[in-house]
Amino acid sequence: MTPDLIIHGAGIFGLSIAWEAARRGARVAVVDPHGVGAGSSGGVVGALAPHVPENWNPKKAFQLDSLLMADTFWRGVEEASGLPSGHARTGRLQPLADAAAVAMAEARGLEAATLWQGRAQWRVRPAQGGWEPPSPTGLLIVDTLSGRIHPRMALAALAEAVRVKGGTIGPEAQGAPVVWATGAAGLADLSRALGRNIGTGVKGQALVLRHDARDMPQLFVDGLHIIPHADGTVAIGSTTERDTQDLSTDAQLDALHAKAVAAVPVLAAAPVVERWAGLRPRPKSRAPMLGPWPDRPGHFIANGGFKIGFGMAPKVAQVMVDLVLDGRDAIPGGFRVSDN
Repeated sequence: MTPDLIIHGAGIFGLSIAWEAARRGARVAVVDPHGVGAGSSGGVVGALAPHVPENWNPKKAFQLDSLLMADTFWRGVEEASGLPSGHARTGRLQPLADAAAVAMAEARGLEAATLWQGRAQWRVRPAQGGWEPPSPTGLLIVDTLSGRIHPRMALAALAEAVRVKGGTIGPEAQGAPVVWATGAAGLADLSRALGRNIGTGVKGQALVLRHDARDMPQLFVDGLHIIPHADGTVAIGSTTERDTQDLSTDAQLDALHAKAVAAVPVLAAAPVVERWAGLRPRPKSRAPMLGPWPDRPGHFIANGGFKIGFGMAPKVAQVMVDLVLDGRDAIPGGFRVSDN
């Protein structure tokens, strides 16, 4: 039977689009010769964290919608698949370095009260000890919008949910329309096809420690994400390395580990269970790249999740299925291929 939709790429964007289409009754086929989560979506960090609530723009509004959709989205995936996704809206803590940082955080809290529609909070509170980063001011930012997802558990649940709805996942399929959600390799292919650079893969390194803090909030300290996961591990990430595509791990990852232990000393005794490196797809605009493939009728692009792909995925899936199957174009300005 010819599918209603072919999706190239079994990462977070491809599988989320497949699930949304299958959930609506479409026949879908996901094509990936390397299997589920073979690219950067098969990583380890899984931080679902919002941009700061100020200087509002379409990217931040899109991300807010997606994070607010996450509970319903992942619950549906889990119910269909019978598998856990590792999703939970556990919140996030950030230390405040000085009085200026406190004043800025408090101003952002006032903005969040409006911009986040009363559905989540950004506030300042005194440190209380325990699972918290050290704070020079004794104060922390608490936001209740942030969450966590276990990337590999989530992809396995999505893949099974697609299959339960009658979709297929395999090395090849024929038909149209076609969505290309092929990550860093897809950005390179698109750049060649268009004759200009529209983005590239950016290396990141991360690691996983065996420490059970599964009900604790994520921590964001000096650019470092510390994410407790549902399987009794803590993910630490990540580097941003623009000048290499060598996917070996190195001393930069050791430095991340040391920073994490300094922030949360209990992690000093936690064994390292994985060291990971991958190429995250980063468009020139730094926003997800969605919409028609220029001059290729029936072909569409869903790429560029970079560091926020899992957080953006529920909304990306919604707008891409609206566009490809129903002809409704709700892609924000700045998100199109032509914007790169």
